[in-house]
Amino acid sequence: MTRILAILTVRNEAAFLLDWIAHHRAAGITDMLVFSNDCEDGTDVLLDRLQTRGVLTHVRNPGPYDSRGVQFTALQRAERHPLVAQADWLLPLDVDEFVNVKIGNHSLPALIEALPEATAITLTWRLFGNAGEIRYRDVPVPLAFTRAAPAVLYWPWRAAMFKTLYRNDGSYRRLGVHRPRGLTPEGARAVRWFDGRGLELDAQFHRRRIFSNFGRDNYGMVQLNHYPLGAMESYLLKADRGRAVHGDDQLGLDYWVERNFNDAEDSSISALAGPARDLRAALIGDAETARLHHAAVAWRRARFDHLMTQEPYRALMGRLMLCPPTRPLSLKQARFLISRGTPPQGADEPS
Repeated sequence: MTRILAILTVRNEAAFLLDWIAHHRAAGITDMLVFSNDCEDGTDVLLDRLQTRGVLTHVRNPGPYDSRGVQFTALQRAERHPLVAQADWLLPLDVDEFVNVKIGNHSLPALIEALPEATAITLTWRLFGNAGEIRYRDVPVPLAFTRAAPAVLYWPWRAAMFKTLYRNDGSYRRLGVHRPRGLTPEGARAVRWFDGRGLELDAQFHRRRIFSNFGRDNYGMVQLNHYPLGAMESYLLKADRGRAVHGDDQLGLDYWVERNFNDAEDSSISALAGPARDLRAALIGDAETARLHHAAVAWRRARFDHLMTQEPYRALMGRLMLCPPTRPLSLKQARFLISRGTPPQGADEPS
């Protein structure tokens, strides 16, 4: 059996964990290494319970943190964990990202089998918008949000960022949020990268890129469904929680506008809805797991009510409700912006 390890960092995400775990088990993830920090909603306690049941491995990540943020610190700690050494393939993910394989049985092993020469496979984000959802609902995120950016999007370049599924063969020394880092001399001679269409990528991806070439469809074989917004109510809680990488950045309307694309209907991920539903039912069949999940759902609703008593958050909620869906730019409009400068290479993760 091919062992595929997902590495996840979470804070106050207990209400979403069971659906995320069930989907990725259905998608062929065999092992999960989950780091938690500063949880107020019982995320850490739920993860402890799931670890006791053999579902995943939980590591508390209380700090101190690397200057680049909580997530980088978690990945540094993961590098020394036995599960990483035992894995055949590695895939750092976030809880708002869902793997969507479009070939074979819709699993990561099917993708790996289809690209036998690959050292690394880029899973390019496809942004899923808010679609006017105001209140948080306790339903699987991929079923609640099916409106997405068009397959060909010309701007912003951040929409074409990817996460990397890569072979744990020693070619890279370190984990990264978007891509492996620390290419070894041996790896430099051997690595081969392929994109979500199954086409081989050039050598610049071996060391530095964290975004696919935008303005084209990168999703023929696989895409990474990215749900960065959720319901407006959930976005307020995300702003309250802060970001895992750029912890000092205050989420506002700018982040929302660059991601709230709703132009295309995409329900392709529903190919795994049945298996994921059965796996979730097995997870929540444990009484203590169910109790902790429902407590987290209640916490989210209570926290939203509290935030709405504070003017910065109530004002943000009002702006979200006033703001229309984001309009994709035409190629001409995008070229106007691109001509003023290329995507910043400094956004690439250090090697």
